[in-house]
Amino acid sequence: MVLEQVAFDIETTGFGVDDEATVLGFAVPMGVQVFLQTGDRPARGVQASVQEQVPVHVDVSTYMSEQELLAAVTGFVEERLSGSDVLLVAYNGERWNGGFDVPFLRTRYAKLDLPWPFVDIPYADVMPLVSNRFNTTVDGDDRQDLGSAYNLLCDGEYRDLDPFDGSDAAVAAFGNGWFAELVQHNVADVLRTRELGRVAERYCSKSEFQVKSLTPTREV
Repeated sequence: MVLEQVAFDIETTGFGVDDEATVLGFAVPMGVQVFLQTGDRPARGVQASVQEQVPVHVDVSTYMSEQELLAAVTGFVEERLSGSDVLLVAYNGERWNGGFDVPFLRTRYAKLDLPWPFVDIPYADVMPLVSNRFNTTVDGDDRQDLGSAYNLLCDGEYRDLDPFDGSDAAVAAFGNGWFAELVQHNVADVLRTRELGRVAERYCSKSEFQVKSLTPTREV
């Protein structure tokens, strides 16, 4: 049985232990489900603004705080993903020797004493598949970041979708209240991750996905 991939990606206020998650996006059959926290600021018209720029349906839910955001994500995962025939995937989300999204979320859920959402959901990282099973060398340099890998291996439909050049711009966008641009960046990353996962699914064996469980040892 081939599990249906659900790509996800997060945005944050930075990379330190006290920084917060600002956006979580998930690829769903109808498009992308996005959870946005605004730091107690208004965010009117975000979904409409993003939808004008994005060729898939985007559903944006907004929350005033990170705690509300993460609690909503837990509810979404429990309702839509846990126990289903899905494979959660990310790009550099959590690899055997590193990764960002999953360790960051573990820390934030622990700091806020919230239940871990990813129970009974298998997970695989797309980045090792790209770096180990495809040739991404251009002019002698390995191009393994998400944007470069997508441009090299996919058809490029989402090549110009990202309004930012990198994660630093996404951090600044939250600080400046540029929520529509921040969400669009997240959607671009989710869609590019999804497409790379599909390419890997077409050309790599199941064993090469190195599927792991994110279910904790003890559930409260």
